[in-house]
Amino acid sequence: MQVSENYVNNTASLKNLKGFDPNHPPDPKLIDSCVHCGFCLSTCPSYRVIGKEMDSPRGRIYLMDAINEGEIALNTATVQHFDSCLGCLACVTTCPSGVQYDNLISATRHQIERNYSRSLPDKLFRQLIFSLFPNPDLLRFLLVPLLVYQKLGFSKFFQATGLLKKISPRLAAMESILPKITPQSFQSNLPDIISAKGEKRYRVGMILGCVQRLFFSPINEATVRVLTANGCEVVIPKSQGCCAALPEHQGQTEQAKALARQMIDSFINTDVDFVIINAAGCGHTLKEYGHILEDDPEYRQKAQDFAAKVKDAQEFLATVGLTAKLSPLTDEPLNLVYQDACHLLHGQKISVQPRQLLRQIPGVKLTEPIDAALCCGSAGVYNMLQPEIAEELGQQKVENLLNTGADLIASANPGCTLQITKHLQLQGHKISVMHPMELLDYAIRGVKL
Repeated sequence: MQVSENYVNNTASLKNLKGFDPNHPPDPKLIDSCVHCGFCLSTCPSYRVIGKEMDSPRGRIYLMDAINEGEIALNTATVQHFDSCLGCLACVTTCPSGVQYDNLISATRHQIERNYSRSLPDKLFRQLIFSLFPNPDLLRFLLVPLLVYQKLGFSKFFQATGLLKKISPRLAAMESILPKITPQSFQSNLPDIISAKGEKRYRVGMILGCVQRLFFSPINEATVRVLTANGCEVVIPKSQGCCAALPEHQGQTEQAKALARQMIDSFINTDVDFVIINAAGCGHTLKEYGHILEDDPEYRQKAQDFAAKVKDAQEFLATVGLTAKLSPLTDEPLNLVYQDACHLLHGQKISVQPRQLLRQIPGVKLTEPIDAALCCGSAGVYNMLQPEIAEELGQQKVENLLNTGADLIASANPGCTLQITKHLQLQGHKISVMHPMELLDYAIRGVKL
């Protein structure tokens, strides 16, 4: 690996190199499991866009090892390559050696946030994200000014003129995926307990999400209707907050732990059989609570028990089976393409189940896009932190979806939906993007698209 050797030679001249601290650095045993075969390169979205060895999984693993060994520093030159990783975990699926890159990049990101000082603009933008998105109460407070902002045409003005992009590409990227604020965004119509329709088969808890509960509330309502129609009593604790996905994926250790504890506490006395989540990124993090709180003696076992109950909505329904009758969504056969969210496909290994459910809807014909496993560029907040790379990935993803000739796109993650919708609009297409739970809900109620 000549590139990596040169990189080390060019960055190892500093004395007293600042590296990782002793608190869970990237595990050398996991690092050594990488044989640098290069199978990960073709599936890594950042490498495909940037084309540099250090922006590939094996390149980053090489950097982790060099930092562990004190050969290079944890500085701007190295951090930029870790920041370019989307965390899509496609390399984990592809790796023939079973390298746990997900654990390696997670450990590295927590190290970065503790041991690397970012520039002031970067700090401020990240602080905005971590203060805003994991806080649904604060987000709800901002709905009114955002509604006024959209109604007065500022959104169209900034997108048409490109002025905001000249001021701040990151702010422009954030603004460009802002969903339309509707009256439903202000409503919270779901009670604490919703009874099952017919015979009760299960008592399940449901997590509302942060962005999901405000900007995609119809998806939550559809999920409740699908669950109850299939014999589930649904419990929705009002004390639940953020699942901790965003801070955990970006190395915000203490915030992630605090949010995980809050979520566990909110379900502690609900006596539910399962905890259901309908957003891919949230589900992956919820299943990782045992790892997130492994050093917390009070919550370690609670976290493991909670994580064991977490099921993606599609995973759960495919396992227990649908009992409600499904009706066609259209009078003609519906050509549908399912978009694999990375944290479902690679993080939770859920791919067959959503397709099994959708195929049960009469008249649905599923088509498969090329590069189905390639990230759309959303990746949590990646499309706001690394907008240039995310733009290219979003464009590729939409082109691949459109090339299937599908009439409708199904997406099980709000970030993916926002990213795909944005690039559909940029390319002048008006194809709808809907959550599989919405499609099942329509089929159960006999509502036509």
